Amino acid sequence: MTTLVTGATGNTGRHVVAELVRRGEHVRALTRNPAAAAGRLPAEAELVAGTHTAPEGLVAALDGVSRLHITVTAGLAEAGPALVRRAVDAGVRRITVVWGGWVGPVEQAVADSGVEWTRLEPQEFMSNTLAWAESVRTEGIVREPYDFPSALVHEADIGAAAAVALLDHGHAGRAYNLTGPESLTPRERIAILSKAADRDILLVPITHEQAVDRLMATGVSRADAEYVVGWYAAPGEDATTVVDTVERVTGRPARTFAQWVAEHAELFRASRVRAG
Repeated sequence: MTTLVTGATGNTGRHVVAELVRRGEHVRALTRNPAAAAGRLPAEAELVAGTHTAPEGLVAALDGVSRLHITVTAGLAEAGPALVRRAVDAGVRRITVVWGGWVGPVEQAVADSGVEWTRLEPQEFMSNTLAWAESVRTEGIVREPYDFPSALVHEADIGAAAAVALLDHGHAGRAYNLTGPESLTPRERIAILSKAADRDILLVPITHEQAVDRLMATGVSRADAEYVVGWYAAPGEDATTVVDTVERVTGRPARTFAQWVAEHAELFRASRVRAG
């Protein structure tokens, strides 16, 4: 049986691919650039060119596929329902979807598809911490407008939960809220990061508007920037409350933020200038 993973080189998709391969499954990894993805995904994965936002071009990619993993991304709201229809018509009988923060057109299309589905509802990704990497390396500073807690989840745990839902029985029609084992404020995360990077890191408060402007400078629209920064201003109970879903689904404890930092510590260490 073949599983097609869309967004295969993304934050969560690559972990879904790795976990399925680890479990001995045949995985077809959908990526815009298979040549560039070759070094980032397991050699056992079958790389195919394409994007889930253009489902009309996925006839060959869906051929023989019985399971599908979708990560909801920007631009998928319009194409997503067509992707689901094409997948079901092609013979897909089980779908997992990492939602976009609410039940939108893609999530609804999956729920209405008539096949087995599982929705993964992760809270903040630990990989969001990578946004701090440059300022930590060059200045030893993290700039954030708020210091509220977040029950961050490791992307590999999202991948592991997806693999279980795709391969094992008993997960159809479920929506899984996924968190890590701790709810940490930026200041607490910085303390863990400082120890691993072997340097002092200072939290410098910025205003809400400065945080919005910073996001907009990366090409994000004002509406989206306001939404993201507003989420940090009032993250809500689900985002701050630790649940044991990862352990219940996968059979092992959720990875800690300290584990994530150990895997990425080199990205936060001070840049060394070569003499001469």
